[in-house]
Amino acid sequence: MTIAPADFIAGMAKGLAVLESFDTERQRLNATLASQRAGITRAAARRHMLTLAHLGYLETDGSYFWLSPKVLRFSGSYLASARLPRVAQPTLNRLAAQTAESFSAVVLDGDQGVIVARSGSTRVLAYGLHLGARLPAHATSTGRVLLAAQSKSAFNAWMKGRALPRLTAHTTVDPAKFRALIEQVRTRDHCFASEEHELGVGALAVPLRNMQGHTVAALNVAAAAHRVDARTMERDFLPLLLDAARELRPLL
Repeated sequence: MTIAPADFIAGMAKGLAVLESFDTERQRLNATLASQRAGITRAAARRHMLTLAHLGYLETDGSYFWLSPKVLRFSGSYLASARLPRVAQPTLNRLAAQTAESFSAVVLDGDQGVIVARSGSTRVLAYGLHLGARLPAHATSTGRVLLAAQSKSAFNAWMKGRALPRLTAHTTVDPAKFRALIEQVRTRDHCFASEEHELGVGALAVPLRNMQGHTVAALNVAAAAHRVDARTMERDFLPLLLDAARELRPLL
C-alpha cells in the first residue's frame, strides 16, 4: 500500500524497525546494534528502545534489550481475527491425523514465508516449523509456490539485485537456475524442495487460491528427507494437498 508523504509517521516506522531488528540471530541488542539493524542513528535507536521498554514491549538490563511476551499481543490478535488461519486449521488437523506428518499454511512477507497455521507431528519442530516461524522464500517449497503465483513483472522486481543465500549444500543460489525453478513451479502448480532450507527435511507445497483465483497462501507437508523422496511425496501427498486446496477455496 502506498500513502501520501503527509500521512506517513516516521517515528512509528522507526519504532517498528527497532522491533523488527530482533530475530533468532540476535535476541539481545544494545542501541548500537539496533541502530545498525534498523538503519537509524544510535540516539534514535536508544530513545525508541527506552520507549518500547516503558510500554512493556521490551525488557532490559540497562545495557541490552530483548523482546517481552507483550509483543505476542500482535500475533495473537492476528491469529484470532484473520480468516485464513481459522479456516485452514481444521483441514490441517485432519491431514495431520490422517498421515502423522506436519502440515502448514504459509503466506509471503517480503523475502520470507510466515507460517500462520500448522498441525502435525512434533518430529520436525526442531527444524523451525512452528507457528509464526519465518522461512526464506527462495529455499522453501511454500516460498517458491508463492513466488510463482506472482506476475512475471512482480517476480522480476523481487529478483532484481537480490542475492540468494546458501543455507545448505543443496540450496539453489544461481539466479538463472532459480528462475527456471520458479517457471517449473508455475507449470506444475506444485513444488517439492528437499534439504535446501534445513538438512534432513523435505517438503511439498501447493497454492491455496480463493474463489477469484488469487493465491492467498501455500499449503505444504514436511517430512524427514530420509523417509520420503520427491516421487513418494508426490504419489502419497500431492492428491491430499490438492483435495485440501479445493476444499478450502470456497472459504478463502
